[in-house]
Amino acid sequence: MTPLRVAIGICLVAPFVAMLWVGSYAKTDPAFLGIPFFYWYQMLWVIVSTALTMTAYKLWQRDQRGRAARSANGGEAK
Repeated sequence: MTPLRVAIGICLVAPFVAMLWVGSYAKTDPAFLGIPFFYWYQMLWVIVSTALTMTAYKLWQRDQRGRAARSANGGEAK
């Protein structure tokens, strides 16, 4: 398991952990523009999750290019 793949895993797991840990955001304060915390926190994670998924995808592409280059140069891909 390479550090790059660990980073990919963290990017993909973080939104699940944040949303499944309901006790951390099951409250009304602080409100943002009159919207209770419970709602705007979840909507913020929609944006954050998108950014993290895009980051994971770009890291995956980089990892695959690196593996293909090592394989083409006669190196062993692990």
